[in-house]
Amino acid sequence: MVQKPQKMAESWSFLDTVESNFRPLVVIELAKGTKEETIEWFTKRIVDKKADGGAQLLIKPLVTANGHENIYLVGASHLRLLLGAEAVGLVKECNDNSMRTFTYSSRKTFKDFADDNHNFLTMAECQYIIKHELENLRAKNEKMIPGYPQAKLYPGKSIVRRLLTSGILVQIFPLHDREELKKLRHSWYGRVRVGYQPLDDIRCYFGETIALYFGFLEYFTFALIPMAVIGIPYYVFAWEDYDKYVMFATFNLLWSTVILEVWKRICAILTYRWGTLLMKRQFEEPRPGFHGVLGINPVTGREEPVYSSIKRQLRIYLVSLPFVCLCLYFSLYVMMIYFDLEQWALDYHNENESNFSSLMLYVPSIIYAVVIEIMNRIYRYAAEFLTSWENHRLESSYQNHLILKVLVFNFLNCFASLFYIAFVLFDMKLLRQSLATLLITSQILNQFAESLLPYWLQKRHNKRMKKLTCSQKTDTDLSLAEQVNMEKEMGTYLGTFDDYLELFLQFGYVSLFSCVYPLAAVFAVLNNITEIYSDALKMCRVYKRPFAEPTANIGVWQLAFETMSVISVVTNCMLIGMSPQVDALFPDSKMDLVLTVAFIEHLLLAIKFIMAFVIPDKPRDIQMKLAKLEFESLEALKQQQMKLAAESLKE
Repeated sequence: MVQKPQKMAESWSFLDTVESNFRPLVVIELAKGTKEETIEWFTKRIVDKKADGGAQLLIKPLVTANGHENIYLVGASHLRLLLGAEAVGLVKECNDNSMRTFTYSSRKTFKDFADDNHNFLTMAECQYIIKHELENLRAKNEKMIPGYPQAKLYPGKSIVRRLLTSGILVQIFPLHDREELKKLRHSWYGRVRVGYQPLDDIRCYFGETIALYFGFLEYFTFALIPMAVIGIPYYVFAWEDYDKYVMFATFNLLWSTVILEVWKRICAILTYRWGTLLMKRQFEEPRPGFHGVLGINPVTGREEPVYSSIKRQLRIYLVSLPFVCLCLYFSLYVMMIYFDLEQWALDYHNENESNFSSLMLYVPSIIYAVVIEIMNRIYRYAAEFLTSWENHRLESSYQNHLILKVLVFNFLNCFASLFYIAFVLFDMKLLRQSLATLLITSQILNQFAESLLPYWLQKRHNKRMKKLTCSQKTDTDLSLAEQVNMEKEMGTYLGTFDDYLELFLQFGYVSLFSCVYPLAAVFAVLNNITEIYSDALKMCRVYKRPFAEPTANIGVWQLAFETMSVISVVTNCMLIGMSPQVDALFPDSKMDLVLTVAFIEHLLLAIKFIMAFVIPDKPRDIQMKLAKLEFESLEALKQQQMKLAAESLKE
């Protein structure tokens, strides 16, 4: 690994905070009526030199026809961005095709680098650097935000986070590049064609987290095709013959394991090429919403809020856990109401035997599917409130607790009725009907709620904005002021949480019960093809541009999908054991049947874990490259220590 330059601190001092060719990258919106002394202090800290505790960035107010509106544009000189790239640990490709952490002193060794090449860093990387520098603006000797005595500060506190929690800073968001966005839209969803997504272009524009989600969505869609191809003949030729689904269930077990293990390898290939597989993890700062009494962080030695872990555990186990259990009970109660409606619809059909009564058989499932979606969304808000109230110090801890709460409820809410029908009622016909209705209805509702409705609302808002600005221009012809004013009113993209959750539930529908409804994979493929286009439209046209976030994998969602695949092994084994064909093999003793199914289930789980162990998470060539970099890093450290030892002997 290339060593960092020892004189990097000196390099900062030569940076100029005035650049004639100012390129706006990030927008800062302050609250209306923000005091002048606050604005002056904040902007001064942004442009101050690093040695003086500033960010050493460029900032300009956005002047519109209505005058100054407390909106500021932030940029940086080319040199400042390069030094920032080193500070955040960006990994770039070298001339020898290896991937190494960028250092300013060795900049000439990196591919496509030139002093006048301002495209060496992508716009998403530049915006990430600026966000990192703004978030690391820290209070020095200030006791409060100037002009706001109630907004207390203490040494080491993030200024931007304090401004956000005080309501002085409304929002910070990266600006779109209209020309680049137009090109991306054309290659991504501008024309309907069969082919791969431009993942590298998506990564350059939106960052690795967004690109990795679309990569996983694309991979999962292709992985569903074998299940869909096998499922169609099973549906056409063996609809009522449940015995023949034993082979389909067995294939399902192997499929759910293999696709997740292969994804790890594809993920490693993508993130190595993008450089995030090698990025060192940054020290995690406290969340903006974290609060407590002022104390000393034992790791950093800085003053910051301290909150008792015992109090947090009490909140989790005495409030959050009982609330989640209460919600789960309510979900089961609603499920029993659904079964009462199913019985009523069946009785009505038996009495009338008409086309209308046949349609009425599907009404309870449709109503229940809609209720499930509503309950999931209401519970999500409650889970977010509870997790915030638990007062987690780190964003990663907050996300893990939130995901756990949401996954447990969504799993029970979406799948409890299917388990009840399969293993309590033993009604395979009703199971097929319920699975089909739940899957199709949830997909239609998600497409409408996540993409079509926000797009329609945003289009209406854009028309109003254009009328207000008296502009009939195209997006790329908008003036900077018009563009900023339009983008600041757009919705904020809240991350990939909901997108992964939708795929997680879809994976559950396919892997758990598709052996009794083989068309589940077919509908999942059709949904995901439209999902790619609708999510792309959503990212480009509906929401503000999100800040790029480097990531090496899909995080905790990998564990969630693997857990679902384990549950699918158990479920499919039980469904196989319930098959009349298998049941006929044990006419005398049901205990032998149970023991045999349990043995097969344990055997399949063992095979699954062996496969997970045997299939490497990273391809061999990437393993060799990582090992080579580690060896070079150790050798460089050894040489540095020998050099220091030799110098000390001379003295």
